[in-house]
Amino acid sequence: MSVTQVQGRMRSDTRSILRFSTTVVAVGIVCAIAVWASGGMTTHGPHGTIGWFALLVALCCLPAGTFFLILGVAKWMGDRNRTD
Repeated sequence: MSVTQVQGRMRSDTRSILRFSTTVVAVGIVCAIAVWASGGMTTHGPHGTIGWFALLVALCCLPAGTFFLILGVAKWMGDRNRTD
């Protein structure tokens, strides 16, 4: 009886991490563009309320999303070498 091993198959938790992280990074980029579209930054911050809200969301989403994206890519690289 032979056992076939599939190499390079992505696990479901890796897929979930990559999906979540790309969504969070995309939201951060959209919010950074919203800061620029609402008038940009001055020495005292964004011009309006929308700019401030977008800046706060972007400053939360971009670092956290980038961290999870790096984690997901590293996990995906590990899944490629795994043989279960």
